[in-house]
Amino acid sequence: MVIGATGQIGRVAVGALARDGWKVTAVSRGGDRDEGWPDEGVRIASADRADDAALSAAIGDGCDVLVDMVAYGPEHARQLTGLADRIGSAVVVSSVSVYEDDKGRNFDTQAEPDGFPEYPVPLPESQRTVRPGEASYSTRKAGLERELLAVGDRLPTTLLRAGAIHGPHCRTPRELYFVKRNLDGRRRRVIAYGGESRFHPASVHNIAELIRLAAARPGTRALNAVDPDAPKVTEIAAAIDAVMGVETENVLVDGPPPGPTVGDTPWSVPVPVVCDMSAAERELGYRPVVRYAKTLPDTVTWIEGQLAGGRDWREAYPKMFQAYGDLFDYAAEDAWLKS
Repeated sequence: MVIGATGQIGRVAVGALARDGWKVTAVSRGGDRDEGWPDEGVRIASADRADDAALSAAIGDGCDVLVDMVAYGPEHARQLTGLADRIGSAVVVSSVSVYEDDKGRNFDTQAEPDGFPEYPVPLPESQRTVRPGEASYSTRKAGLERELLAVGDRLPTTLLRAGAIHGPHCRTPRELYFVKRNLDGRRRRVIAYGGESRFHPASVHNIAELIRLAAARPGTRALNAVDPDAPKVTEIAAAIDAVMGVETENVLVDGPPPGPTVGDTPWSVPVPVVCDMSAAERELGYRPVVRYAKTLPDTVTWIEGQLAGGRDWREAYPKMFQAYGDLFDYAAEDAWLKS
């Protein structure tokens, strides 16, 4: 059973599981079917995971594996635990944002002076995590993790700590930053930290492969879920340019963005966030199925389609605007470039 089946990761995971021989119940609020799923082996169900009764009814007599794309916070962990007698094992998507460094700095403190975490490279799953709480996305994900890991004897759960997720159907595609600039004819772009920032991406296809493997090998564990590559921002920009057939000049800034809306890409971090995948390789026999640059044509085509007809990017991607603010303040960019 896959909760959030028509989301960005769910669409790919349902297909991967079905092609691997599982009989999959694809659960979403709309009860829709994705055109990429096999005709055989996928049953559709409609349920809102916030509705305990609806989720219980969707599980029915039970399932061998429950895959949860949208679990968020300890209440969702308790919801799954309450159904543990009908679930063989679980695979739940979490986030690398649960990590903090040895000085207690994390993604929530990065806006403070000297507040950005300095993680080991590569970052292992043994790195400490933030204290669970209600303050932020990171602390709520940490609460979800802690509750599920504590009941591993009753509900074996694999937690997948995803990096910067990319692929079609994403509601916050970081690639938008460069795709829209190219569509708008911007041939100069400002990039902070000398363009050296690395924030590990995670393809929906590689996450789906981890889900497929974890479904067949139940256990209680937390694993990183990222791509084999962790490209620099300038490398990502160049790869997108190549897909779109344009040439663009990078104006590199040493240090942080020179203004609140200038040079701050969605990957811009002062120190690298690069994760170790050796635990997944060891425990699941994981091998990546795609590399970042190879997946970009589908991602770019999807973003271009969402912006077709001059559609405002804030209408197409409202969550992107909420998360990052104005990514396309061209007047501020031009004023800085002129100065």
